[in-house]
Amino acid sequence: MRETNSIRAKVTLFLTMLIPILITQAGLSLITFLDTVMSGKVSAEDLAGVAIGSSIWTPVYTGLAGILMAVTPIVAQLMGAGHKKDVPKAVFQAIYLSLLLSICVITIGTIGIPYVLEGLGLEQSVEDIAHHFLSFLAFGIIPLFGYSVLRSFIDALGKTRVTMFITLTALPINFVLNYVFIFGNFGFPKLGGAGAGLASAMTYWAIFIMSICIVMKAEPFASFHLFQKLPRINISRMGQILKIGLPIGFAIFFETSIFAAVTLLMGHFDTVTIASHQAAMNFASILYILPLSISMALTIVVGFEAGAKRYKDAQSYSYIGIGTAVLFSLFTAALILLFRPEIAGLYTAESAVLQLTQHFLIYAIFFQLSDAIAAPIQGALRGYKDVNYTLIAAFVSYWVIGLPSGYLIGTYTSYGAFGYWIGLIAGLAAGAVVLFIRLRLMEKRLLQQAPSH
Repeated sequence: MRETNSIRAKVTLFLTMLIPILITQAGLSLITFLDTVMSGKVSAEDLAGVAIGSSIWTPVYTGLAGILMAVTPIVAQLMGAGHKKDVPKAVFQAIYLSLLLSICVITIGTIGIPYVLEGLGLEQSVEDIAHHFLSFLAFGIIPLFGYSVLRSFIDALGKTRVTMFITLTALPINFVLNYVFIFGNFGFPKLGGAGAGLASAMTYWAIFIMSICIVMKAEPFASFHLFQKLPRINISRMGQILKIGLPIGFAIFFETSIFAAVTLLMGHFDTVTIASHQAAMNFASILYILPLSISMALTIVVGFEAGAKRYKDAQSYSYIGIGTAVLFSLFTAALILLFRPEIAGLYTAESAVLQLTQHFLIYAIFFQLSDAIAAPIQGALRGYKDVNYTLIAAFVSYWVIGLPSGYLIGTYTSYGAFGYWIGLIAGLAAGAVVLFIRLRLMEKRLLQQAPSH
């Protein structure tokens, strides 16, 4: 990261960090995509087992990894304030915390997953595949959470191309390991969908080891001497990380789990409706990669400027990020309107599903327009370490406004399944409005405190 003195320089720096983050997020999504598609080549049961296992694991992982994302604003602000010597202390306490979280997840998962899967009423073969998939995946939880810390550290220094390189390297590794363990090639046993869990776990170990080597050997990371000696566990510093990280983690969990809740509540609709909803929601989640990436980039640049008390510069970055997301959302909205049949055709060839998916895609337009405002603002607020308000906004917008209103509209009006989308859109729009007000008030207050900047 470096100080910039013009809007053009800020836009250039912002895009320089954003594009690698965007590619990284797309790459991470592609790993899950590879697991699902390659498992489906074995049997429908393997596909279903991996899908069920992933749907259980994803909200847990994203929520807990969100706690570790606190490293990004902490390191960015320390660097902006010129306190480089404090960075290794913060990072290593986060690594200890990641190990603690990993042990808790593995322990709770070992005890609880069999009961969760049994309660879903799955076919026995699907239940067994999902259980074995998650059991193998557990071997990769410690390195995955450790990598989450190191990625946040690397990104906070503005070196987002490094994490992009690591993720792009992980893709062929994951593909080869899937090929070996899912299909039983090169003399290895054929594990089917469960093999995707083992392949992912080994991929996580590979990227974690790769990250450690880069942090130890490559500049500017080596200058922090991160692994030269192991500091003692510092409960106070760990508490500071949790103070910022817990609200981030819960906010992400509220966001990711709401879609699972909607899918469960829509279980009484016919197969065509559920399939169409899932197709449109999947496409909306792909589009969400951009505002999410902008959010992560804003946390870095806003955190760096806020640490240096250059609040006017931090404000400029906020509006650059929001503006970029809104412009992209208007572009994708136009694409959806023009190419709805083609987009729906990517997911199905059945005429009934094809037609209904096109209707759901109309609602996806409004969904991603709200995301384009809400997600970047969340990232900017995290850069200021203002995380509690974001947590409250996420809970209220999704679980107090979005889900209840969606259920009422979907159950008691003629909108049917579309009602759930209307409810979520209303909740997300309300959240975007209050978050924008919060950002404006915070920036106004900070600018008044530091008029010279």
